[in-house]
Amino acid sequence: MASERELAEQAAKQPKNSDTVFGRIIRHEIPATFLYEDEKCVAIDDINPQAPVHFLVIPKKPVQMLSTATENDAEILGHCLIVAKKVAERKGISEDGYRVVINNGRHGCQSVYHVHFHVIGGRQLGWPPC
Repeated sequence: MASERELAEQAAKQPKNSDTVFGRIIRHEIPATFLYEDEKCVAIDDINPQAPVHFLVIPKKPVQMLSTATENDAEILGHCLIVAKKVAERKGISEDGYRVVINNGRHGCQSVYHVHFHVIGGRQLGWPPC
């Protein structure tokens, strides 16, 4: 299996306006374990969990990456954080805490160019993360 860095390198070479796996998941073309869905976003289990609880919150609007987000994206990005909180509560990780991560660009190991929030918890996390 490719490393996180290798996946990020491959993703950085893809056309930035192309459809992504997340677009296909949002349209229910690819199966995923949906934890939450509304008109603005979805939350799904991560297929490669890094902790006992690891899910993604993905806006339905295809913002490529945090560094390309605009003021017009503020409401949807804020909504995603509220959804992350709600799903974390449902998953039982709110009391002890969790981490929310957005990978941005090649050096941030972004492997899918559709902004998404990783929510990771269920165990003590270390710092720095790498």
